[in-house]
Amino acid sequence: MRRLPIRPLAGLAGLTVLALTGCGTQTAGAPADPGAAGGDRTLRAQQVMRLTQPHEQTGMTLLEGPVFDKDGELLVVDVTAPAGEPKVLRVNVRKKTSERFHTDDRGNYTSAQISPYDGRIYLTDFSSGDIVSLAPDGGDPRTFFSGEVDGAPMNPDDLAFDRKGNLYVSDSRGMSQGEAKGRVVRIDRSGKDTTVLADGLAAPNGISFDADYRGLWFSELTQNRISYLLLDEEGTVASRHTAIRVDGGIAQTDSIAVDADGNLYQGLHGRPAMAVYSKNGERLATVELPGHAAAGLESATNVAITPGGTRAYMTVSGPDGGYLYAFDALAEGVRQSNGG
Repeated sequence: MRRLPIRPLAGLAGLTVLALTGCGTQTAGAPADPGAAGGDRTLRAQQVMRLTQPHEQTGMTLLEGPVFDKDGELLVVDVTAPAGEPKVLRVNVRKKTSERFHTDDRGNYTSAQISPYDGRIYLTDFSSGDIVSLAPDGGDPRTFFSGEVDGAPMNPDDLAFDRKGNLYVSDSRGMSQGEAKGRVVRIDRSGKDTTVLADGLAAPNGISFDADYRGLWFSELTQNRISYLLLDEEGTVASRHTAIRVDGGIAQTDSIAVDADGNLYQGLHGRPAMAVYSKNGERLATVELPGHAAAGLESATNVAITPGGTRAYMTVSGPDGGYLYAFDALAEGVRQSNGG
């Protein structure tokens, strides 16, 4: 999710934090070796449609968490949508139409994912620390998880599911204070048992399993780095290391998606672009908007690649509004590139 300013909110203030802090802010940076093969390749994204305008109450709009549902419709969350306005939209990308899918008076949702266990849609509420779920039709809202983890409240940003339906959450705790108190938290599919897999993190944001479900990639917004957690058969950490350092200038690392070949699509907060890396850390490409389109847009937070296809849909936001842009991904979409 993209961060707003820094969210002292219990209403709109928090929104600001999310917006300012939650997305990568600049470009995903050049590779360590600017001459590396493919590193200067540009994937040009084209506008699909404008979804939202800045809200009068919050002064901004911030799109996140694109995920395709079983009917091929794209669900998108608007982090800063006030009560009564659509907090989750359903988009028909072929017809270029959208409709309200869910609204409430509670939270600031920063990601969306569909559980492989129960088929429900899970949303992370950055402000309250809750994780809520919806029925596939958008109804029957339930609080899946609420409360503290190891004695501390969460600020859940993005999430990923393993094959059994257990959740892995990037907890951006400490972000508003500029303190490295963030965590990666595992929540079992019942919502009752929690485990901290990594802590002392600097505003963790994106999180995704690799193509083989052997480990987790996660990004730290305020350190511009991507780390890798190798997991054992029980879902606990076998090892952890810094995998990629993103040279983003003023841009920061936002959400992460992984395609069928294991390539990473790293969203940026502060610049409407994405950086694409191989699983070995090689900078493969940068997803860019046409030059004239980048004005008035500040972040490309996340992407969903069509399951079984290569058409990718990227959420882009800024003072000019919230948009969907499309480009051709380097490989097919899988669960790891659909939501989070």
